[in-house]
Amino acid sequence: MADSAIPTPKLHKRRQRYRGKHPRSFSEKYKEHAPEKYPETIRKVLGSGKTPAGTHRPVMVAEVLEVLSLQPGKIVADCTLGYGGHAQEILSRICPGGKLVGIDADSVQLPRTEERLRGLGFSSEVFVAYRSNFAGLPQVLAREKLSGADMIFADLGVSSMQLDDPARGFSVKLKGPLDMRTNPMRGQPASLFLKGIKPDALARLLVENADEPYAELLGSALAGRNFPTTTSLASGIRAALARAAASDCEITIRRVFQALRIAVNDEFSALEAFLRCIPMCLNPAGRVAILTFHSGEDRRVKKAFASGMRDGSYVNISQEVIRPSVAERNGNPRSSSAKLRWAEKRGH
Repeated sequence: MADSAIPTPKLHKRRQRYRGKHPRSFSEKYKEHAPEKYPETIRKVLGSGKTPAGTHRPVMVAEVLEVLSLQPGKIVADCTLGYGGHAQEILSRICPGGKLVGIDADSVQLPRTEERLRGLGFSSEVFVAYRSNFAGLPQVLAREKLSGADMIFADLGVSSMQLDDPARGFSVKLKGPLDMRTNPMRGQPASLFLKGIKPDALARLLVENADEPYAELLGSALAGRNFPTTTSLASGIRAALARAAASDCEITIRRVFQALRIAVNDEFSALEAFLRCIPMCLNPAGRVAILTFHSGEDRRVKKAFASGMRDGSYVNISQEVIRPSVAERNGNPRSSSAKLRWAEKRGH
């Protein structure tokens, strides 16, 4: 009689070692990915002026809350839900009786944020989440059977979760696929975008999206070439600017990444569509607040609000841009370029 088969025992897979006090790899920082389990680690990371991996520190929270003038019972649309940092504070001020409609195009992060906010006790009666570009706000409100929102908020910055994860391809600091798509299920990655663009078109894009002084040179050096990873593109930029100062070269690398991200996600077109629909999505006497992080965004917001004042859509707008405090800039360097503007719709 044949011997019976002896099952192979399953080997226990050990969790990756937490390398020292400050592991460098994103995947190794499992303590930072679970803030509820390792609060002491999170406190230490925050105390050093850094953002824990896999999370996001909301920018200018106090200023946003003051501008929106929140009250219980209000309807708020957070059009860039992200990690839910602003949403969490907004929800605590509009409850009871209020509702927050959260929108985000990031198919990777949205379910995680929804789970996090549900875990904090915000049920579907007070908080709903939709995967959509913020230009889809009218359709989202219609699905919720809402004629409008009392407050609308958008934070146009790239979230720390996107920047810190090498697999998303947003940051030059970490090697990963040159992707940059907010929604990885749509469109083409930045690597294919670069491979298919012509030199003159890339040069125009670098000027329009990032005010890049070396645009023409970089258009010729980068367009039509294969850069599969973030680090290979950075190396290609450095090679093209071999005669430039090292500091200028590093700034240019950040500008090129910014310009490509905007193009791959069609951010300016979406922003302009969003700005056009805001007045019709706001209830009478409602307010909108928008955080921007570079000049191209801020110019568009400023122009749209000024136009709304002239045509009577808005009764009041911020006359000066609001910037983060010195303490916030020191504690969270990623807030340094933030600009906040607001507008108020005419009442009945």
